[in-house]
Amino acid sequence: MTSKTYNSGKTREDLQSDVLSAICHPNRIKIIKTLKKQALCNCEMMPLLGLEQSNLSRHLKSMEKSGILVSWKDGLMVRYNIADERILQILDLAEKIALKKIELVKELAEV
Repeated sequence: MTSKTYNSGKTREDLQSDVLSAICHPNRIKIIKTLKKQALCNCEMMPLLGLEQSNLSRHLKSMEKSGILVSWKDGLMVRYNIADERILQILDLAEKIALKKIELVKELAEV
């Protein structure tokens, strides 16, 4: 099976991998969950997440570059929000898979 390539020169699988790679860190998952309710600037996220400014900024830039987040200037602040709400569905499915795995491990331990 041959994958179609897009204008970027990447295949569909490459693009899917980019999305998943952009969220595959616990801090990035926490950032997305924090932005679920409202757009925030990094100064508002830092105390909520317990992250240093440089660490938070690095994660935000990476997720923005991958299209997971969008940002805009709001006076002197830069606000971030989720670019596509479907990313929350991906995280929800990942959580369900993880919980199922935990249940299976517990069941095997009881046998």
